[in-house]
Amino acid sequence: DGATEVTDTSQFLFRYDYFDESRSFGKGQSGWYVVRVKNPDDSARIAKEIDALFANSAAETKTSSEEEFNKGFAKQMGDIGAIIRGILGAVFFTILLVVGNTITQSIRERSHEIAVLKTIGYSDMLICTFVLAETLFLILIPALAGMLISSAMLGQMSVALQNFLPYLAIPASSWLLAAGITLGLAIITGLPPALYAMKLKIIDALAEV
Repeated sequence: DGATEVTDTSQFLFRYDYFDESRSFGKGQSGWYVVRVKNPDDSARIAKEIDALFANSAAETKTSSEEEFNKGFAKQMGDIGAIIRGILGAVFFTILLVVGNTITQSIRERSHEIAVLKTIGYSDMLICTFVLAETLFLILIPALAGMLISSAMLGQMSVALQNFLPYLAIPASSWLLAAGITLGLAIITGLPPALYAMKLKIIDALAEV
């Protein structure tokens, strides 16, 4: 069992000499080694020293951190990071346009209602808060649905790819990041119509047909 649910428990560790003794070829050879260093800041220096020991030999090495090794393995299928960033950039841009346009149009159509609220004593700051809260609600619901769907899909993918990748799940840090992005998008898209509603003059709004 792993310490966390994302720990890779698909590996089997056993004595190398037992395995090597039963091999019909490649005896005494190994594909890769794991080296643990006391100080992470020395990793780059130690990696260079290891590679220097085997330079210009029949078995040259390429030493890297575990993170870089995993990234290199993933990049064999393509630059996953660039693909994801491109998709997310397009999605965020579309969200900004759709939600921003929806809120702006909604506020303009309800200018009479906003004027009435101001007439009966609602402050400009409170009106601005209402608009931002409405924007946050419009973004929060699909964001929460997307995170829940992603979590469910990762669970299914983890079962399908259990022989290739460790257990896939969305950590708590990603949920916090999603919450921060949602709040940021709400502020960016809701601030212009919120300022418009805050600065809207009662007489001008009521005079509109």
